[in-house]
Amino acid sequence: MVKREVYDKMSKPVELILDTIDHHPYSKMWSNIAEEAAKKLGVELKVLKEDYMFAIDHGVTDDLGMASLPQIMVKFDDGTIKPVLDQLPLGKNYKPDPEKAVEEIIKKINELASQ
Repeated sequence: MVKREVYDKMSKPVELILDTIDHHPYSKMWSNIAEEAAKKLGVELKVLKEDYMFAIDHGVTDDLGMASLPQIMVKFDDGTIKPVLDQLPLGKNYKPDPEKAVEEIIKKINELASQ
């Protein structure tokens, strides 16, 4: 019964949001990562193009309040939007690791949902 109460209080992800920029060197990789993560989570994927205001309001910003793109965010069933990935993790060869990125997204969403 306690587990049921805890689960009911958890936020559920309803949408993954990719705010991207086409001329970024890894733009296609970011798109593939977002698609794979959304598929694994069973949620819709929304793609925004160069929506800096959205990224500033909901994403990761620097010390001056500016956001860099691409970023991936999650929208929960309560309407909150949280950032889950703003930098690609590197693999053993010091190149971006898409599989690790998907794992990080899912891990971060699970952490946020249980708060």
